Amino acid sequence: MRESSSRRSFLARLGRGSAAAALLPVLDATDLAALADVPPLRAPRAQEDESYWRLVRAQFPLKTGLVPMNAANLCPAPATVIDATVRAAADVDGDVSFQNRAKFDELRESVRTRLARYLGAQQDEIAIVRNTSEANNIIAGGLPIGSGDEVVISDLNHPTNNVAWDVRARRYGFVVRRVTFPATPSSAQQILAAFEAALNARTKVLSFTDVSNSTGVRMPTRALCALGRERGIHVHVDGAQTFGGLRRDMAALGCASYSASSHKWFMGPKEAGVLYVRSDRAADIWPGAVGVGWGSAPVTELAGARRFETLGQRNDATIAGMAAALDFHELIGAERIEARMLAVAAALCDGLASIPGARLVTSADPALRAGVCIASFERVQPRELHEALYTKHAIAGAPTGGLRLSPHIYNTMDDVERVVEAVRELTTV
Repeated sequence: MRESSSRRSFLARLGRGSAAAALLPVLDATDLAALADVPPLRAPRAQEDESYWRLVRAQFPLKTGLVPMNAANLCPAPATVIDATVRAAADVDGDVSFQNRAKFDELRESVRTRLARYLGAQQDEIAIVRNTSEANNIIAGGLPIGSGDEVVISDLNHPTNNVAWDVRARRYGFVVRRVTFPATPSSAQQILAAFEAALNARTKVLSFTDVSNSTGVRMPTRALCALGRERGIHVHVDGAQTFGGLRRDMAALGCASYSASSHKWFMGPKEAGVLYVRSDRAADIWPGAVGVGWGSAPVTELAGARRFETLGQRNDATIAGMAAALDFHELIGAERIEARMLAVAAALCDGLASIPGARLVTSADPALRAGVCIASFERVQPRELHEALYTKHAIAGAPTGGLRLSPHIYNTMDDVERVVEAVRELTTV
């Protein structure tokens, strides 16, 4: 009762401000009420049917009728995350004193400990940063690489794990080698062979995306990490498309560093992210920003991954949001979240593949895909289809590499059927 009253009060205050002019025409009265009237979420039982996932869906105060399938870009956050973030922001603005804000230092360390447990890492191996892009650039800008060295990357990488290396290479004179393989590879071995052929004695870094945002291919990440590590190569994994969806254990994965955002599959607050740096690698990486917390200490004296998060004034509310997101994941369970996400994505890929004129870009092999499903169609361009799906059917996807649809646990099997029928209608006229 108290939570609902507080949220209604916040929305009422928002309604009196200029920000409401942009928000209120988009959200109707039913949508606003949904922010306050979310049914309590329980832990899943051993056997659950679709009704449980409808309960999970009800945790997300989505616009009425909308089907979000854009997790590869941005996930909605559940009401508990929104509430925790809003409350923390109000708390800070209500009392900006050092004394009041000191509690967020303790909360940050608690969240760091929980993130480390979630990722199979040690506490000192976790930096809480702002997003994957920042984390990728910390690695690309901080590793000691110079003339004569080589960096091997995938041509499927996000620009912050691709172009960022090119920019630094122009400044410091090292070579960037791009690995290319078919958009729909035939096997994990084909991917491994392409990377292995690019490595040599001069290779200092191997940097690739865990799951591609542009093809949906799921890399043989553990095998690639082993390939690099046995050669003394720093292996960096961009985990933007796996953190919060696929379970990831850093110790088992074997990478030297891993980057991720809170706002994608983790379903957490915006402008929060994670950088994992293995304990034996942190001291060798120079930070991109040096701020409060360093004092006069040399780089080697600030222990662990914390050296990468002295970024100036931060939004403390995002830490509260990440704590709430961890609560949400822990209640449902990482294993169950992964299984459900994969099941919904598989049903979607199979449904799209059944449409006349469709071609799956994402592999049909379950071992080579995760939550990102991309398809192309003979009669309709991706951008046109993407626009029509949203304007005519309230389905949110992306025109990336084809029609990209990336469902998550807030999507039901009814959503999948609705999307497949909408795509069928728009592509077979």
